[in-house]
Amino acid sequence: MLSRTFFVAIANFAFLCSNIAEAQPMPVMQEQKSHFLQLALDCVDREYPNKISHVLQSDSDARTPRDMHPAFYGCYDWHSAVHGHWLIVRLLRGGVDADAAALATAALDAHLNAETIAGEIAYFEGEGTASFERPYGLAWLLQLGLELREWDDPRAARWSAALAPLETAVADRYRSWLPNLAYPIRIGTHNQSAFGFALALDWARHVGDEELETLLVETSLRFHRNDRACPISYEPSGEDFLSPCLMEADLMRRILDGDAFADWLTAFLPDIPVDGSGDWLEPGIVLDPSDGKLVHLDGVNLSRAWNLEAIAFALPSDDPRRETLLATSARHAETGLAAVTGDDYAGGHWLASFATYLVTGRALEAPR
Repeated sequence: MLSRTFFVAIANFAFLCSNIAEAQPMPVMQEQKSHFLQLALDCVDREYPNKISHVLQSDSDARTPRDMHPAFYGCYDWHSAVHGHWLIVRLLRGGVDADAAALATAALDAHLNAETIAGEIAYFEGEGTASFERPYGLAWLLQLGLELREWDDPRAARWSAALAPLETAVADRYRSWLPNLAYPIRIGTHNQSAFGFALALDWARHVGDEELETLLVETSLRFHRNDRACPISYEPSGEDFLSPCLMEADLMRRILDGDAFADWLTAFLPDIPVDGSGDWLEPGIVLDPSDGKLVHLDGVNLSRAWNLEAIAFALPSDDPRRETLLATSARHAETGLAAVTGDDYAGGHWLASFATYLVTGRALEAPR
């Protein structure tokens, strides 16, 4: 098992090598990549333990995870299975050794095919599923679809074709939900709207779904254009894995360009230092990594790290806050990456996905 010290060393090296003049992802070491990939491969076929999100309509609805979700039954819950598949695609796309590539390809062939995806769609069409995995799992499903669509590889084309009907079903869920959503959901866990909007917006822009893009942009502006003085000092809450303040800023940098975003950020987070210090926002602390809720704070460190990095590079190059944001990102990444050990399944089934999103610079690739 790779140690916490090993991951601290990786984090320190990666950020020492990063280029703060231009938006560049952290270098990904082979040991790190192999570890993250193995964590995902270990859980995509692991059906139990499993926390299902399922409304029973009758006795006949008491079903196993694999029966309900033939593609995404592993990794403890549906959304973790989805972003575990995204992790496998992301790292396979970036290049892994031949043995790992064979294992990854076999896993994706088994899970992303017409038969398994038809089973997922059947679940979505069932009674009582209108709010299923909304928006967190839905957002990751679109992120998986986006990753496959961007990759020019025959395997990706095969998996993408199988997944496409489920992407359509998920996009339709957004279209039916957003007009009825009167208020943003400002929490640090799965129901948060800013994260769900951000990943869905990336997908809509790539596929050219102008209707969904417009709906997401207009809703985001309605919710957040006039937001002021976000109370980031109140963060994190005890079970957060997403920062309500920083994830909102990460959403808005996708919508507002250059000076407009810089002005919005000044009003939204007015106390960001301009002295290059990284200690104005402290990483979250996890005292019991075996507790499935408390270990969320390891995730908030990783998601904060990619938020802060992406926000910095969305600002004009001469903005004095950039150095501070990048220094704070580095501190959070060091703490967050050190926790991705896989020692306990409570964090091992999902933290590698957050770490991969960070170290491969996925946030920096968001279409503008």
